[in-house]
Amino acid sequence: MRRRRLLFSLLLAAAAGLGTAAVPPMGGPGAAAPAATPLDQVIPAPASVRGGGEAFTLGEGTRIRVPGGSGEAKKIAGHLAGLLRPATGYGLPVTTKDGRDGIVLRLGGSGTKGLGDEGYRLTSGGRAVTISAARPAGLFHGVQTLRQLLPPDVERQRDRPGPWRIAGGTIADSPRYAYRGAMLDVSRHFFTVAQVKRYIDQLAMYKINKLHLHLSDDQGWRIAIKSWPRLATYGGSTQVGGGPGGYYTKDDYREIIRYAAARYLTVVPEIDMPGHTNAALASYAPLNCNGQAPPLYTGTSVGFSSLCVPKKETYDFVDDVLRELAALTPGRYLHIGGDEAHSTSHEDYVTFMDKVQPVVAKYGKTVVGWHQLTGAHPAKGAIAQYWGYDKTGAAERRQVADAARNGTRLVLSPADRAYLDMKYDKNTPLGLSWAGYVGVERSYDWDPGSYLQDAPADSVLGVEAPLWSETLSTSAHIEYMAFPRLPGIAELGWSPASTHDWDDYKVRLAAQGPRWDALGIGYYRSPEVPWPAR
Repeated sequence: MRRRRLLFSLLLAAAAGLGTAAVPPMGGPGAAAPAATPLDQVIPAPASVRGGGEAFTLGEGTRIRVPGGSGEAKKIAGHLAGLLRPATGYGLPVTTKDGRDGIVLRLGGSGTKGLGDEGYRLTSGGRAVTISAARPAGLFHGVQTLRQLLPPDVERQRDRPGPWRIAGGTIADSPRYAYRGAMLDVSRHFFTVAQVKRYIDQLAMYKINKLHLHLSDDQGWRIAIKSWPRLATYGGSTQVGGGPGGYYTKDDYREIIRYAAARYLTVVPEIDMPGHTNAALASYAPLNCNGQAPPLYTGTSVGFSSLCVPKKETYDFVDDVLRELAALTPGRYLHIGGDEAHSTSHEDYVTFMDKVQPVVAKYGKTVVGWHQLTGAHPAKGAIAQYWGYDKTGAAERRQVADAARNGTRLVLSPADRAYLDMKYDKNTPLGLSWAGYVGVERSYDWDPGSYLQDAPADSVLGVEAPLWSETLSTSAHIEYMAFPRLPGIAELGWSPASTHDWDDYKVRLAAQGPRWDALGIGYYRSPEVPWPAR
């Protein structure tokens, strides 16, 4: 299979070269223009590729066409133009006039049947490259593929010489899973709106469609709640190591949601409870069973805090927080945590989850919880996020599988595969290693459909790559730990299982390195990946 894929890539490259022989090279007299990127060399791997024919060349006269003038399509066209103009130096005007040349972004039509809400079709030829989709999200994902088919220098913010060519052929693509997420822990260390936006842009490149924000923990509360203001002003005033912390005002949070939505990501907010709640307990004494507020916490231990399950005040607090958060959040999901509640008895844990899940439903949202939720009574339609790993006991795995057979949907985030904060190896300066070292191959080389024994394959809603921030405090830290592992999790969520092959993938991954260099992403140059020389 690997030999067939390699041969196919060589044939695509040859076809791209033959199709552009008449294009004058920009590297000087007699210089051969570099071959266009073969259509099957992008990440995530497309569902279907048929290469061949003449390549498309982006030039000074290229227009971006939006036939029909759809408002969403025009926004996506503007986004594409904004990405391409700085490096190419071309005007790339957006027009609603139909035509057979340029870059055409088309919503609807007979060619989009069967592509679903997020699929797209990309057809490239000598005069035009056309992206068609049934829905705007699919059009946007197609634009991300087009972006990867152009040379890496297209990501730079200054004029580059080109040429800007896209290999000829057709891609028909749609995702394997509906849920393809990444989690950012803003509680252990606070990240600003600008830092979150930067990460959103990076996620969107690889067709991630969920941003899970871990908004509360022992070390900090990060979202303003009008009915309980000290949660943010006091509970958000510190972080791991004792730094200044911070929190999002409601307008800040709305801006994150707006920015994510423009890139077709849904924000999934998490309020972790009944454990991981010291910041809340420190802010309001009545939430504690003894009525005494503990001090703020800046360490990294887990499992020592718990809301007071028998108290009425606890459920007033939960109702107010979830009501305000639901009103701010247009997405369908609210994550209520539920992990590492070691200071809560099993009986109290079940009681708490039985009372809190209906509150989520009351405000029109779907419950998401860490997989310990399956040890209680998951509500109808609930989603359990599995974060176990190789050392997780058989009984716990069986509990999750049993819940899946009874209708609970699963998002898979195995800690020894998908946790981006795990060290790559013993020499990694950042991150933790309690789940072991997670190299790039290990992170990629598993199948979500068969990972959890005895769980029905159709119970898997998708995958998510969590990034916990005990040791991370800057965007550079985020990028070093996320790249190059994040694109692999994205591919597991998007691409057909038949395309998953480490030897093929690592070559495609290596080709992303120059693109990340152009974008200023400081990634880890893993020795497992054959990176091109700088």
